[in-house]
Amino acid sequence: MKKYNVTLTESEREDLNQIIRKGKAAARKLLHARILLKADHSEGQMGWTDADISVALDVSLSTIERVREQFVENGLRSALERQAPKRVYARRLDGVREAHLVALACSEPPADSPRWTLQLLADKMVEFGYVEQVSDETIRRALKKMNLNLG
Repeated sequence: MKKYNVTLTESEREDLNQIIRKGKAAARKLLHARILLKADHSEGQMGWTDADISVALDVSLSTIERVREQFVENGLRSALERQAPKRVYARRLDGVREAHLVALACSEPPADSPRWTLQLLADKMVEFGYVEQVSDETIRRALKKMNLNLG
């Protein structure tokens, strides 16, 4: 396994110490700052081993390795801040489809039903060919976003 050696500059070390001294940051950020300070191999600094850091801070070895790797590969900010999610979900209902949904929800319900239900709206959206498939939960979220009430 690849070993990532943390070497902090004087300004980075001071920034990390200031974050810890203030104590007003998120717990995750404080923990990562402590990990980086303990792992520092700068001149005159003898960094702790991962096992020692793990015992002292009560954190798993994989977390320590991940923080080291983030710091070495992407810098201090990346090691301290949360990463944005990488997965992007495609929207089932865009603006045009939402307009069709609103028009459908505002129209008269089918003769065999006293009112529109979420499942009935989802089925009709598929039946009319507006979408290939859609769940009643997607319909609920779209209607809630528009403050449209079926009642």
